Amino acid sequence: MQARSESHIGWTFLTNHARVLAAIADNRHVRVRDLAVHCRLTERAVQRIITDLEDAGYLSHVREGRSNIYAIDPAKVLRHPAEADVPVASLLSVLVKDEADRSQLVEQG
Repeated sequence: MQARSESHIGWTFLTNHARVLAAIADNRHVRVRDLAVHCRLTERAVQRIITDLEDAGYLSHVREGRSNIYAIDPAKVLRHPAEADVPVASLLSVLVKDEADRSQLVEQG
């Protein structure tokens, strides 16, 4: 994961929860510090989001030494009633793939 330096003003399509979950899907061994940089959040905000995701059953972790290894429940459905039949795996498949595609476009462009 690389730090992003460009700034952003205004609304976005994704919530911070979706950004953190997608970043974890990209790297199950990611550190909170790296998530914070990648998602442009504070470490404390990332920790709160991880707690929210774990409390809701989307995410779990196992401690390995001084690190965490995260696991996402791909069958868990999205929270909003309009997407109540959509599993989180469907959302992540788009976000994770798009992240890889963006990296390739930057390298090619």
